[in-house]
Amino acid sequence: MTEIQRTLVVLKPDTVQRGITGEIISRFEKAGLKIVAMKMVQPDEEHFHKHYEGISKLVSRWGEEIYNITLSQLTEGPVIAMVLEGIESVEHVRKMVGTTDPKESLPGTIRGDYTHITRAYTNPRGSTLPNILHASGDESEAQQEIALWFNADELYDYRTATEAVIHGNVPAAK
Repeated sequence: MTEIQRTLVVLKPDTVQRGITGEIISRFEKAGLKIVAMKMVQPDEEHFHKHYEGISKLVSRWGEEIYNITLSQLTEGPVIAMVLEGIESVEHVRKMVGTTDPKESLPGTIRGDYTHITRAYTNPRGSTLPNILHASGDESEAQQEIALWFNADELYDYRTATEAVIHGNVPAAK
Protein backbone atom coordinates (compact mmCIF):
# COMPACT_ATOMS: atom_id res chain seq x y z
CA MET A 1 0.00 0.00 0.00
CA THR A 2 1.22 3.48 -0.84
CA GLU A 3 2.11 5.47 2.22
CA ILE A 4 3.16 8.83 3.52
CA GLN A 5 6.97 9.06 3.54
CA ARG A 6 9.60 11.47 4.71
CA THR A 7 12.69 12.39 2.74
CA LEU A 8 15.74 14.59 3.26
CA VAL A 9 16.61 17.53 1.03
CA VAL A 10 19.76 19.59 1.55
CA LEU A 11 20.04 22.90 -0.29
CA LYS A 12 23.76 23.10 -0.99
CA PRO A 13 26.03 26.13 -0.49
CA ASP A 14 25.64 27.19 -4.14
CA THR A 15 21.88 27.53 -3.63
CA VAL A 16 22.33 29.60 -0.47
CA GLN A 17 25.05 31.74 -2.11
CA ARG A 18 22.86 32.42 -5.16
CA GLY A 19 19.90 33.47 -2.99
CA ILE A 20 17.43 31.03 -4.56
CA THR A 21 16.53 29.01 -1.45
CA GLY A 22 13.02 30.47 -1.24
CA GLU A 23 12.26 29.60 -4.86
CA ILE A 24 13.39 26.00 -4.38
CA ILE A 25 11.50 25.53 -1.09
CA SER A 26 8.41 27.05 -2.70
CA ARG A 27 8.47 24.46 -5.50
CA PHE A 28 8.25 21.63 -2.97
CA GLU A 29 5.41 23.33 -1.10
CA LYS A 30 3.52 24.02 -4.34
CA ALA A 31 3.75 20.31 -5.16
CA GLY A 32 1.92 19.59 -1.89
CA LEU A 33 4.90 18.37 0.12
CA LYS A 34 4.90 19.35 3.78
CA ILE A 35 8.01 20.65 5.54
CA VAL A 36 8.27 18.79 8.85
CA ALA A 37 11.79 19.98 9.74
CA MET A 38 14.17 22.66 8.49
CA LYS A 39 17.38 24.34 9.64
CA MET A 40 20.39 26.23 8.32
CA VAL A 41 23.65 24.63 9.40
CA GLN A 42 27.28 24.46 8.39
CA PRO A 43 28.28 20.84 9.07
CA ASP A 44 31.91 19.84 9.36
CA GLU A 45 33.78 17.29 7.25
CA GLU A 46 32.99 14.47 9.68
CA HIS A 47 29.23 15.04 9.29
CA PHE A 48 29.46 15.07 5.50
CA HIS A 49 31.66 11.94 5.58
CA LYS A 50 28.95 10.12 7.57
CA HIS A 51 26.40 11.28 5.00
CA TYR A 52 28.22 10.88 1.70
CA GLU A 53 30.37 7.85 2.45
CA GLY A 54 28.71 6.24 5.47
CA ILE A 55 25.24 6.25 3.89
CA SER A 56 25.64 7.05 0.17
CA LYS A 57 28.97 5.28 -0.50
CA LEU A 58 30.22 8.12 -2.72
CA VAL A 59 33.86 6.98 -2.61
CA SER A 60 32.84 3.48 -3.66
CA ARG A 61 30.79 4.80 -6.57
CA TRP A 62 32.86 7.76 -7.81
CA GLY A 63 36.29 7.52 -6.20
CA GLU A 64 38.29 9.43 -3.62
CA GLU A 65 38.99 12.45 -5.86
CA ILE A 66 35.30 13.14 -6.57
CA TYR A 67 34.48 12.62 -2.89
CA ASN A 68 37.12 15.20 -1.86
CA ILE A 69 35.87 17.72 -4.41
CA THR A 70 32.29 17.19 -3.23
CA LEU A 71 33.38 17.61 0.38
CA SER A 72 35.15 20.86 -0.54
CA GLN A 73 31.97 22.22 -2.14
CA LEU A 74 29.70 21.22 0.72
CA THR A 75 31.89 22.83 3.39
CA GLU A 76 32.32 26.19 1.64
CA GLY A 77 29.23 27.68 3.26
CA PRO A 78 26.01 26.93 5.12
CA VAL A 79 23.34 24.58 3.83
CA ILE A 80 19.63 24.33 4.50
CA ALA A 81 18.53 20.85 5.51
CA MET A 82 14.87 19.96 5.50
CA VAL A 83 12.61 16.96 5.80
CA LEU A 84 9.68 16.82 3.42
CA GLU A 85 6.64 14.64 3.95
CA GLY A 86 4.15 13.40 1.39
CA ILE A 87 2.77 10.47 -0.53
CA GLU A 88 5.73 8.52 -1.93
CA SER A 89 7.78 11.65 -1.25
CA VAL A 90 11.20 10.05 -1.85
CA GLU A 91 10.43 9.19 -5.47
CA HIS A 92 8.41 12.36 -6.04
CA VAL A 93 11.21 14.63 -4.80
CA ARG A 94 13.79 12.77 -6.93
CA LYS A 95 11.64 13.42 -10.02
CA MET A 96 11.29 17.10 -9.13
CA VAL A 97 15.04 17.47 -8.53
CA GLY A 98 16.30 15.86 -11.75
CA THR A 99 19.48 13.87 -12.27
CA THR A 100 22.73 14.48 -10.39
CA ASP A 101 24.39 15.80 -13.55
CA PRO A 102 22.36 18.93 -14.36
CA LYS A 103 23.05 18.56 -18.11
CA GLU A 104 20.87 15.44 -18.10
CA SER A 105 18.08 17.06 -16.06
CA LEU A 106 15.02 17.94 -18.06
CA PRO A 107 13.58 21.45 -18.14
CA GLY A 108 10.96 21.67 -15.40
CA THR A 109 13.14 19.87 -12.88
CA ILE A 110 14.92 21.96 -10.27
CA ARG A 111 18.38 21.18 -11.64
CA GLY A 112 17.14 21.57 -15.21
CA ASP A 113 15.78 25.02 -14.43
CA TYR A 114 18.49 26.41 -12.13
CA THR A 115 21.82 25.07 -13.36
CA HIS A 116 23.56 23.85 -16.48
CA ILE A 117 26.95 22.63 -15.19
CA THR A 118 28.12 19.13 -16.21
CA ARG A 119 30.46 16.47 -14.89
CA ALA A 120 32.19 16.50 -18.28
CA TYR A 121 33.16 20.10 -17.56
CA THR A 122 33.92 19.86 -13.84
CA ASN A 123 35.62 16.48 -13.44
CA PRO A 124 38.62 17.09 -15.76
CA ARG A 125 39.16 20.51 -14.13
CA GLY A 126 38.92 19.10 -10.61
CA SER A 127 36.19 21.63 -9.82
CA THR A 128 33.00 21.26 -7.84
CA LEU A 129 29.64 20.29 -9.37
CA PRO A 130 27.27 23.01 -8.14
CA ASN A 131 24.03 21.10 -8.67
CA ILE A 132 21.78 22.96 -6.22
CA LEU A 133 20.72 20.26 -3.77
CA HIS A 134 20.84 16.74 -2.42
CA ALA A 135 17.77 14.51 -2.20
CA SER A 136 17.61 11.04 -0.66
CA GLY A 137 17.92 8.25 -3.22
CA ASP A 138 15.54 5.73 -1.69
CA GLU A 139 13.41 5.20 1.41
CA SER A 140 16.14 3.42 3.41
CA GLU A 141 18.65 6.16 2.60
CA ALA A 142 16.07 8.81 3.54
CA GLN A 143 15.52 7.28 6.97
CA GLN A 144 19.27 7.08 7.66
CA GLU A 145 19.90 10.62 6.40
CA ILE A 146 17.05 12.12 8.41
CA ALA A 147 18.41 10.45 11.56
CA LEU A 148 21.87 11.89 10.80
CA TRP A 149 20.68 15.46 10.20
CA PHE A 150 17.80 15.79 12.68
CA ASN A 151 17.02 14.75 16.24
CA ALA A 152 13.57 13.27 16.83
CA ASP A 153 12.46 16.43 18.66
CA GLU A 154 13.23 18.52 15.55
CA LEU A 155 10.65 16.63 13.44
CA TYR A 156 7.08 17.92 13.65
CA ASP A 157 3.71 16.27 13.11
CA TYR A 158 0.96 18.67 12.16
CA ARG A 159 -1.84 19.07 9.64
CA THR A 160 -1.81 21.76 7.01
CA ALA A 161 -4.91 23.64 5.96
CA THR A 162 -4.78 21.98 2.52
CA GLU A 163 -3.63 18.48 3.46
CA ALA A 164 -7.01 16.80 2.94
CA VAL A 165 -7.31 18.35 -0.51
CA ILE A 166 -3.74 17.42 -1.48
CA HIS A 167 -4.06 13.83 -0.24
CA GLY A 168 -7.57 13.39 -1.62
CA ASN A 169 -10.83 13.36 0.30
CA VAL A 170 -12.58 10.11 1.10
CA PRO A 171 -16.25 10.55 0.23
CA ALA A 172 -18.72 9.97 3.05
CA ALA A 173 -20.69 6.72 2.83
CA LYS A 174 -24.27 7.18 1.65
